[in-house]
Amino acid sequence: MTIDIIGAGIGGLTLANALQAKGVDYRIYERAEELRPVGAGIILANNAMQIYEKLGLKKKIEEKGNPISSFTITDRRLRCISGINLKYFEEKHGVQNIAIHRGVLQQLLLSNLKKSPKQGYELIDIQEQEKRYQLKFTNEKVVSSEMVIGADGIRSQVREVGLGGGVIRDHGQICWRGVADFELPENYQNELKEAWGGGDRIGFVKIADNKTYWYALKSINKTSTYTKDQIGHYYEDYNPVVKELILATSNNAIHEAHIEDLKPMSRWYRNNICLIGDAAHATTPNLGQGACQAIEDAYYLADSLSRSEPSVAFDEYQKIRKPKADTIVKLSSRIGQISHWENNLAVGLRNLFMKMTPEWVNRLQSKKIFSIDYL
Repeated sequence: MTIDIIGAGIGGLTLANALQAKGVDYRIYERAEELRPVGAGIILANNAMQIYEKLGLKKKIEEKGNPISSFTITDRRLRCISGINLKYFEEKHGVQNIAIHRGVLQQLLLSNLKKSPKQGYELIDIQEQEKRYQLKFTNEKVVSSEMVIGADGIRSQVREVGLGGGVIRDHGQICWRGVADFELPENYQNELKEAWGGGDRIGFVKIADNKTYWYALKSINKTSTYTKDQIGHYYEDYNPVVKELILATSNNAIHEAHIEDLKPMSRWYRNNICLIGDAAHATTPNLGQGACQAIEDAYYLADSLSRSEPSVAFDEYQKIRKPKADTIVKLSSRIGQISHWENNLAVGLRNLFMKMTPEWVNRLQSKKIFSIDYL
């Protein structure tokens, strides 16, 4: 059976790599006319790197990215209010957290495939015909398919036409992401810092030599396009390195998006149509687990399909992956709310409570996220 993957993002490409490793045939269809190294940074947490180690990609990713051994939440002045030393998990699982440019990771995953994605194929419809599917694309091509995997993001067309849609939730926040030619201070080289203010926050991390990835979020509802000067103005009262980083980024290297997630769905599959990643369980970025959960999906689904017929594999995949993914969606949403409190008293109490929280509590939460029982 040939498996047709809709979407050549991180989830779709990881699925193709995992199927290839299992000797399962696949085809990838991507709406973009050309796959170029676009986007900003991405943090491959310990759980994602465990998967890539199984796929033989760990060393290549480490060579292209930057290891992160600690995560610190600070106030506006970059004074620590909470943190976690990630070396505990490095020793436990034998892999590091890696910060890397999203486009670099995409090209690495592509280069490892024996079959290239078919580009310029934007799905518009799926029609079932005699236990097969007719996939219709905007380029007027029609493809006969035995099995369809939707890896096509939060606004998944596979989900829309194959499973009856889903509920996308807007969280009233806007996110800017950018990559700057910027050398962080020496003590920030292997650390992810995220500064919390009142109704806004910003995080930054080194992803390569003289390359820093940053993301900034603010509670805002109006739709507009913001220049780096306007974004920098919102962070005037933060540590000076924050504004320097924003201003060091070219306007065309800043990506803007509203923060959304997908209300947990009861089912991720129907017959021989199944969803992975954001198509199934899009989450807000507050735990840095969106792509990581798609990577977990891809590995487990490929393994299940290599062992079982689709109906059994899909059911097993949903039973194993859904509880963790749904928990992360809920927890990430809650963190997004707490981190954007605006009342000064509430912010002060929040920061004090976080300072008083022992590191072992933070470690326990990370342990639940990083642990992968089925490996």
